[in-house]
Formats: sequence, C-alpha cells, structure tokens
Amino acid sequence: MEASPVYFNSWSQKFRRPFGAVQCGQSVYFSIEVNYKNTLHVMLVAHKDGEPSREQEMFRSSDNPHIYKNKFSTSEPAGLYFYHFRIEFKDDRGVTHTVYYGRAEDDYGGRGFLYNDPSKIRQYQLTGYGFRDPAPDWYCHGVIYHIFVDRFNNGNRNHIIEQPKKNSFIYATEEDDPYYIRDHEGNIVRWDFYGGNLKGVINKLHYLHDLGITVLYLSPIFEASSNHKYNTADFRTIDPMFGDEKTFRKLISRADKLGIHILLDGVFNHVGADSIYFNRFKHYGEGGAFNDKFSPYYDWFSFRHFPDSYDCWWNISDLPAVNKTNERYRKFIYQSEESIVDTWTETGIGGWRLDVADELPDDFIAGIRSAVERHGSAGDKKVLIGEVWEDASNKMAYGKRRHYLEGGMLHGVMNYPFRTMILDLLHGKIDARLAVRLSLTMKSNYPPDAFLANMNNIGTHDTERILTMLSGDLRKLRIAVWLLMTLPGVPCVYYGDEAGVAGGKDPDNRRFFPWGRENRETESFFREAIQARRADANLQAGDYLPFSSGNLFGFIRYGSTAGPTVLVINVTSEEETLVAGHLNDETDSDDLSDVVFSVFNRTVSIKPFDFILAKAVPDKRFGLFNP
Repeated sequence: MEASPVYFNSWSQKFRRPFGAVQCGQSVYFSIEVNYKNTLHVMLVAHKDGEPSREQEMFRSSDNPHIYKNKFSTSEPAGLYFYHFRIEFKDDRGVTHTVYYGRAEDDYGGRGFLYNDPSKIRQYQLTGYGFRDPAPDWYCHGVIYHIFVDRFNNGNRNHIIEQPKKNSFIYATEEDDPYYIRDHEGNIVRWDFYGGNLKGVINKLHYLHDLGITVLYLSPIFEASSNHKYNTADFRTIDPMFGDEKTFRKLISRADKLGIHILLDGVFNHVGADSIYFNRFKHYGEGGAFNDKFSPYYDWFSFRHFPDSYDCWWNISDLPAVNKTNERYRKFIYQSEESIVDTWTETGIGGWRLDVADELPDDFIAGIRSAVERHGSAGDKKVLIGEVWEDASNKMAYGKRRHYLEGGMLHGVMNYPFRTMILDLLHGKIDARLAVRLSLTMKSNYPPDAFLANMNNIGTHDTERILTMLSGDLRKLRIAVWLLMTLPGVPCVYYGDEAGVAGGKDPDNRRFFPWGRENRETESFFREAIQARRADANLQAGDYLPFSSGNLFGFIRYGSTAGPTVLVINVTSEEETLVAGHLNDETDSDDLSDVVFSVFNRTVSIKPFDFILAKAVPDKRFGLFNP
C-alpha cells in the first residue's frame, strides 16, 4: 500500500499536544507532515460546535521543511471543536490541487485519511471542558456491586415476604426462572416477586466485603408496583416489600463500618402510572394528574388529550414522562432542603446514578449535582453518575448536544462502549488493533476525570448476562472479568455474575442469586481480579496506553511510583507470541515498546484465551511513564 503524502496522528504528542480533551482557554499545538514537492498552503480548518468553520494558516517548521505547525486557542464556554486539514499543492505539471486530511474511515481518531472530496471528510474531535471535576477517591479507587434488590437475598426468617403486592405472584422457590405474564398487547399484567429486601443486603455485607466490594449500587428502592421499581409511586417511601427508612439507614451504617458506600438509582425522568403523582388506577385515592386537572401534579405531565393520551417514556403508558422544565417538579426533586435528592442524600449515601440521563436537561442534572454537593464535605465527597449507552462526550439527544461531562454535572457515565469492545474482541468481531483504536478514541474524547470515573460493566439488568453472551465459555469469561477490573474506569459487578448466573434478555437476566449453589470457579475469577485491582494503584486510577501486536491486545497503566503495570491478552484459540519490534503503537510513542519489553524481555508466549499481567520496574529512561 502506497504511503500517504500527508500524515497526522491526533494521539501523538508529535502532532497534537496536549493529548485529548483540554480545559477551556488552553492552547493546542498542531503539527502535520506534508510531503508534496510544491506545497502552497496548509490550513487548519476548525469550528466550535454549532459555529461556522474558520481557517488558520499553518507555518513551515524551521527544523523540518515537511512539518507545518499551528497554535490553536480554545475558549469558553465548554464544548466540542471539530477540525480537519486542507492542503493546496502544485504537481509536476504546475496544476494546483486541493486535498483534505481528516479522521480515518473507521471513525476513530489517531492516524487519519486523505480525502479528495470535501463532502466525505470525517472530522476529528477536540473536547473542551470547563474545569477539572474529579470523582471522589473512594469511588475511583473502588469496586462497585450492582444489586437488583428483589433478586439478591431475602433477609427475613424463613424467607417470609413482607407486604406482598396485590394482584402479583410470588415464585414458589428462589430457583424458579423469572417469567412475565402479559396480555395480548404485550403489557405485563401480573408483576412477579422473589422477595429480596434490604435486610437481605445487610445480611450479605460481609460476603460482599470479603469479595472486595467497596460500593453498592442499588436498583431503585422507592415504592412502586413493579419488581424493578423504575415506575416510582412515591419517592418519599421505601417500598414496603424492601423494608423501611429505618432499615435503609441501618444498611448505610453497617456498610459504612465495612468501608462500603451506597449509591441510589435516581429515576427522575418519569414516574409510574400507578403512583401518587399520576394515579391512573386510583390506588392512591381520587387525586393525581390523571384524575384531576386541579391536582398539584397535573402540570408535571404533558397531556395530548386529557386524560388518556399523554407523553410517556418510549411510548410505554405505564411510565408517564415528567416535564423537567416545570419549576414545581424541580423544587420537588432538588431545589429545596426537603427535596427528594436532599432528603435521601442526607441519610449518608455516597451518591446517585441517574437513570436515562439523556432524558434530563443539562441544567436539571446540574441542579441535582448542586443538591448532592450540599451534603458533601472534604472527607465525604459525593458522586453523580449517569446512564448513557454511547460515547457521552459527543452525545446528541433530541437534537441537542449534551454537555453533562464538561464540568459541574455528571462525574462519569455507564461505560457501555467498553462492554461492547470486550464482547466484540472475545467474539472475534474486532481485532486487537481496532480495540486499541476504540479505547484510545474514548480516552481522547472524554475529559480525563470523567474517563477515570466511568462505571464500567460487562452486564447489567438491561443486558444479557455475560456468561450467556459468551456461550458459557469460562476461558472467555475470565478474560472479560480481568478486562473489567483493569481497564480505566470503575468496575461494576452485576449481582450473581460472580456466582456463574446465566440469563438471556429481561426477565431472564434477573434470576435470583443462587445462594449455596455458587459456581466457585467463576467466583475465583472475580476474587482474583478484584484483589489485583485493589492492590495496584495503577489499575485504580493510572493513565492508560493500549497497544496491539498481531492478535494480542495489551495496555500499560501507569502513574504510581511503583512502575507501570502491563497486561497482554490473547483472545484466540492459538498460542501467540509477543516479539520485540512487532508492537503496534497507535500513539507513535518512543517509550511504549521499551517499557513493554523491559518487563517481558525479547519475547513472551501467551496461551490460548489467556493473559499475562506484570509490573515494570521504575526506569527514568522512560520519561512518559514517570509520575
């Protein structure tokens, strides 16, 4: 393949510095290599999101006539910039040509592509954030455990179920498979329950502590008719099947003694049709927006035709959407000392995860963040995480660019792109080099604090179980677990994954935890990987530099004085060898290969579906890796 006459690499310090997202007001230094014989102009073409493009001339370097440079200044407010390069040159016949250099055709950053047609250019992204906004250390250095409360553990004597719901059914045994009873339109007509509760969580705190868990993320716990509680009926009441506020405060206290923080799930985009606020079925008296235009909750909702046609989430009539611009609703959720966020944050929780964050306006999220911060202190900082499924740095929702990661709103988001990368790598849908490019694009796009605060997962209550996704292959599961614990971000274990629970799509992915029937082999995968993360500061909050070598995917995590940590993974069914001189570094670094082979010498062989994790000795020769 003929080499391109133009070269730029957005991940290389030689061509763009500093790396990645920058704070507003900071300058970015661009360089590009142009190897035409008669170059006329080299232009940086950039625009701030929503603004016209402007061109800046790039000037020939005094050190190298093929290198052109430019200093680009960012400005407030926070937001995204998009850029490419335009080059004019004359060929040997004196004919003037114009070409363009933009992002590669795979839509990732790094080394780009030369375009002749300006309509085909893929723009590079530069993220400008407002200010550094790190999540608290207890969160970033921790390991999260996601509990779907009804399916985890029943703490009552003889597993008696407290205050079962009317018109619901209780499973005969905790070993039963979950199943929905639906009507002819597909609506769930009988909610199903196993009886897990907050007492059950309290009773298993020592198990979780022994596993290495430091943060519990609870699925919604407020009163609701369903087992999942995403259709809130009363934000001020713990669901009676789960317990009460006294039990919840006991959970917080007991967890705190073990060094475990609690995260609550904040579902503020919609409520249940069966709720105090909407009350479609009159289970809460005669009031509510559905029944009374004079209800204090009526203007929370948007009726197209009162009362039976209204805005709801994803057209699910059981989940009427709330108007988040309504001032009374904002006051109820976060703008007063008696607000929902204030009331429950005051109990001593560590923070919140916001359900469907893309449905919440940026200023609504900022208001929640302010309310959460009112209850924090220097020794007890709070965290706010959002549910976002895509690259949250450039997310568009309802025609608007989202700014929730640019300071003062979300600390981070759920990192579904990393989950997709792990699964695609293990399924052979992408190769090692593409995994490097995907993850470096994420690192480059996200503000650095947000990148390290993302909640990583390999499964949630909204996805198929990881063991099922991997067709029960324990070798692949072991690799997935170690990637979860070693990639940048905060790992979150979905309850039961460590016990070998399988399960397809909802509701099968919400089986009851198999107490006494755990798979000890899969549990050992999690225990060992969690222990490795918690014992290594690099894996908790270190910088990240991935690489590939043929079929091998690897990365370096660095930042501690103990020297870098190196992980190399073989996701194939054949033994693979890492050989000096055959390492692909997408950042054009001078140090990466030297660091890797200072650990492994000249070659290292890795068995099929296996990996090697090792620490490099601190060496001042490798300047990039010295803290």
